[in-house]
Amino acid sequence: MKTFLSLLLLTLGTATNAEEIRATGDLGLVVERARGSLLVIDQSDRAAIGRIDGLGDLSHASLVYSPDERFAYVFGRDGGLSKVDIVEGKVSARVLQAGNSIGGAISDDGSLVAVSNYEPGGVRVFNADTLEMLADIPTASKTIGLVDAPGRRFVFTTWDDGETWIADFSKSGAPEITTIPEMGANPYDALITGDGRTYITGLFGEDGLTALDLWNEAPQPIRILQGYGRGKEDLPVYKMPHLEGWAKAGDEFVLPAVGHHEVLWIDAATLAETGRTDTYGQPVFAMARPDGRHVWVNFAHPLNDTIQVIDTMTKEVIHEFKPGPAVLHMEFTPRGHEVWISVRDAGKVMIYDTQSFEKLREIEADSPSGIFFTARAHRTGL
Repeated sequence: MKTFLSLLLLTLGTATNAEEIRATGDLGLVVERARGSLLVIDQSDRAAIGRIDGLGDLSHASLVYSPDERFAYVFGRDGGLSKVDIVEGKVSARVLQAGNSIGGAISDDGSLVAVSNYEPGGVRVFNADTLEMLADIPTASKTIGLVDAPGRRFVFTTWDDGETWIADFSKSGAPEITTIPEMGANPYDALITGDGRTYITGLFGEDGLTALDLWNEAPQPIRILQGYGRGKEDLPVYKMPHLEGWAKAGDEFVLPAVGHHEVLWIDAATLAETGRTDTYGQPVFAMARPDGRHVWVNFAHPLNDTIQVIDTMTKEVIHEFKPGPAVLHMEFTPRGHEVWISVRDAGKVMIYDTQSFEKLREIEADSPSGIFFTARAHRTGL
């Protein structure tokens, strides 16, 4: 049985005196891609407080948290699924479940962990406590855009076939699978809104995106922003943008354009285009501050040393700065007063005040990439 201490407190090592006890709600993890480790960070102290090694290939790693914030489930590029105990600062379980993985999700009740695979393709679902495999869902295709949806469901899309699959685990036994064809050519990533209603996938093989209304009994593809790059020269795509870092600011989505130096604005209710903002480079992440007032954007190589901040009222860039070489990821504190930025080639995580844009502190890290605060445990799609 989990004790009150194990649910709420972090103790690094075996010591138990008060100075070494930390609440998990203030913590986060930074992926150190070069060494296959996670750096444990504390928001209030703006500091690294520990490191967890032995996680394999983290070159394109992501993670999700258990509802109690004690465990992180790490999805490695080598097909590894690792369960990390941040209370005890160790890897508590690990399985090599595939040859090449590209992310994962945890069910709304915290009982199931799903992993999206490139090789051999498909999605595999595991018991969150034991990492025992409970379901193997083959697709004969690379899978992308795996997210959790309300009702013990997972939603994902196939790169080769352009289909979205909904796997419903709400009943005992094998999952109920719904397949939605004709989503478009070569979907590359997807997002789901915080209410679990709208699922949007970006298309690499077409000039546009496709949405689904998951509240509909029989969701049908809704094409949006078709031909948004029409009349413009396509540029080489150095890095695919990420939609899971999507920005919903007020009543609009802000999405990165593929192969263009701009972000796209969409009405969240009608899915109609409402505007565009020219940017410094090809956007990778367009992320809204939690209050939705500003959107922060980083860029693909070779312009990946820069961040721009966009005002959502005017849709104009109001601030631009250069944290350093290879800015890979951003993570806001839960109420948005700070943003933590991984600068891979500088070997640092940099912390900025989101009102004044002042740099507050730097933390040494070994080739940092993804930053994940435990507040994600309580948000759909993250």
